[in-house]
Amino acid sequence: MIISLIRSVAAWCEDRTGLGALIGPILTHKVPKSATWWYVFGSATLMFFMLQVVTGICLATVYAPSASEGWNNLHYIDSSVPYGWLLRAIHGWSSNAMIVMMVLHMGQVFIHATYKFPRELTWIVGVVLCLLTFGLAFTGQVMRWDQDAYWGLGIGASIAERIPLIGSQVRALVLGGPIISGETLNRFFALHVFVLPGLMIGLVGWHLMLVLRHGISEMPRAGEPVVRSTYRADFEKRVHATGVPFWPDAAKRDLVFCGLALIALVVIAMWNGPIGPGGIPDPTIIDTNPRPDLPFLWIFGAVSLIPPSIEVFAFLIAPALLIVGLFAIPFFGNQGERAPSKRPIMILGVVLASTAVGVLTFQGATSPWSPVMDGWSALPTPTEYLAGRTPLERSGATVLQFAQCRNCHSLGGEGGLRGPPLDDVGGRLSYDQLIRQVQQGGGNMPAYGKNLSSAQTDAVVRFLSTLHPSNRPSAKTGG
Repeated sequence: MIISLIRSVAAWCEDRTGLGALIGPILTHKVPKSATWWYVFGSATLMFFMLQVVTGICLATVYAPSASEGWNNLHYIDSSVPYGWLLRAIHGWSSNAMIVMMVLHMGQVFIHATYKFPRELTWIVGVVLCLLTFGLAFTGQVMRWDQDAYWGLGIGASIAERIPLIGSQVRALVLGGPIISGETLNRFFALHVFVLPGLMIGLVGWHLMLVLRHGISEMPRAGEPVVRSTYRADFEKRVHATGVPFWPDAAKRDLVFCGLALIALVVIAMWNGPIGPGGIPDPTIIDTNPRPDLPFLWIFGAVSLIPPSIEVFAFLIAPALLIVGLFAIPFFGNQGERAPSKRPIMILGVVLASTAVGVLTFQGATSPWSPVMDGWSALPTPTEYLAGRTPLERSGATVLQFAQCRNCHSLGGEGGLRGPPLDDVGGRLSYDQLIRQVQQGGGNMPAYGKNLSSAQTDAVVRFLSTLHPSNRPSAKTGG
């Protein structure tokens, strides 16, 4: 009786809506049997985007885009809204996960040359989705309205102002006025909640439609090049003969991977908690150490390390060339071999780009070029560096501490990375060389000749001269 009733309701719904006739062909369309675990990253990207939409809607019912209350509002969500901290954590970490899966998906498409005929437009829509995803991540960081958001906006606005002729107008458009204010937060809230998600939903639908129209590409094999005149007919013939239904044959891999990825996300979110907010946005705090979220750390690292002479090229021209190059990829190589073994230069490019991004991300995370602002007060001199020292040398250790040398130099593995570590400086530089370096500076080091008395300089250099490995004598001194 119950089964009969369910069937009757299902038949009525199908008759009125036609959803079964619409969804059925989509689920049962044939895909190449060679579609393997390489193909799961696109589905995972879509899953994390859907999770972003759901959690974002929940957060938008509580979050107030107010310059005076935005920062406090997040603390209210974390501390007073039931499971609000977990909701924020899932929303923040799923943003990072979505970018990771999207980059892996695009990397797989590039390595397998899936962008070739007839899937050029599929790649182009994917590139647009990639740019919008990074836009979502950046506007999401602004929603935290903390020091990272404030200084990130300031840097972004200064870059926009460098655009020739229209720089000041673009800057005003980004900030909603001449300065960072409540209008800025409202503008980015509208982008993050309405504009960018709306565009992405439409483009995701178009992207899926193109995938269905042109099919999921086969795993590339050497000796089977793409030929425009014959590829489409040959592909349809092979899929019709040896293909398998997407549901359940191919979809089961997507479901397993998405399930494992979702479990990993929840574990990471519960373990690490929500991302930010950091300190209250305050332009008067100049010793802050702002840094972007994980997806932008490599950009942060690159921008921090480039010489000033090429800043305009790096900020304005290089990103434009990169985006144009991504759009142009399918038009300069939409035929020929797809197998990675037949495209070694392309694969080498992927390896080099991945290595560069990884190194720059590490540099951005550690920011060795930035001093540790509280190194002199928060990091006491290790006791092993005081044992056996004379009173004069110990007084030099005190000078080293309170002259804030450890903001930039590490000792015993603790301290800044801007300058070289001091653990072996006595074995590298003589007394005279150390005196000259302290008084006159050099490289990134400022001169302390006017800040330290002769007695203080002598004491700190005497202490530094004792810092050398036990198996290496101190450098020849002249003092």
